[in-house]
Amino acid sequence: MTTVVALLLLASHQRGIGASVPASPLPPGNHTIAVNHDSREGSALVHIPPRANKQSPVPVVLNFHGGGGHGANQQQFSLLDRVAERETFVTAYPNGTGRLQSRLLTWNAGTCCAYAVLNNVDDVGFVLALLKRLAQVIPMDRRRVYATDMSNDAMMAYRLASQAPGVFAAIAPVAGAMVVPMIRSVRPVPVMHFHSIDDPRALYGGGLGPPFPLTQSRVLHPDIDPMISQWVEHNGCAKEAKITTRMSDRDGRGHTAVRQEFGSCRSGADVVLWKLSGAGHVWPGGKQKTMERIFLGPSTDIIDANSEMWNFFLRYRL
Repeated sequence: MTTVVALLLLASHQRGIGASVPASPLPPGNHTIAVNHDSREGSALVHIPPRANKQSPVPVVLNFHGGGGHGANQQQFSLLDRVAERETFVTAYPNGTGRLQSRLLTWNAGTCCAYAVLNNVDDVGFVLALLKRLAQVIPMDRRRVYATDMSNDAMMAYRLASQAPGVFAAIAPVAGAMVVPMIRSVRPVPVMHFHSIDDPRALYGGGLGPPFPLTQSRVLHPDIDPMISQWVEHNGCAKEAKITTRMSDRDGRGHTAVRQEFGSCRSGADVVLWKLSGAGHVWPGGKQKTMERIFLGPSTDIIDANSEMWNFFLRYRL
């Protein structure tokens, strides 16, 4: 199935109805679901919070793993399920593709990364097929589907916002920039972006990042500020940002966080940039293993990205 066909199928399901109510929805807990698309079988780890089937329909947040990761790793790393359980939304952690099938997976975000790009994997079509499959097993609110991700897959969220704009109500990329050449969406898409100016891998100011561990593979990263300006212009926002929050840590690590909001946008589709310092290539408020610090830099809890993005998502629906 091509991406265009998948998009048309999903759109046909969306017209005239905002929710799907399956006869036997998945019970609370973690589930792995298979998704067949473009002659390959993919999968996603899906977490159903305790009250999901009592509060129908429910929003869905797709949370994509970073380059070289996998869905279960992203679930453990981001800790998004804590907010999902409190606020009652379903989280889905799709698995990318790679030579090892279950490890060292990547996404085709346009020009990055690795296996997925080299093999021209149709990941936009895969995501649309995944959403169609989710609608068969959970009481999904199709007007409230959101995307977040880390690194390579923050790039993927931007591609989805650009090329499948009628599907996602808002996106919240973390530590990764848009690498597709242009924004194809005809509608404004709300964006909340998280990035540290001290990120040692997805360089805030752009440029060729260091090789992935144990490889010679490198990624050319766009400059974050001009990329944000693209979305500000596309969404028709005010060009000057309002500083709505300034934070500094109290434990001497020198971490800071500044929230810049570009408002007065078309359809209220604001663009928000959380600009951090002192932190590495990390998920703010997430969990970091000791060895990851060597490759990714220091973690930070100066803000909780999960709570911030969910409060942002709450403002938007299709």
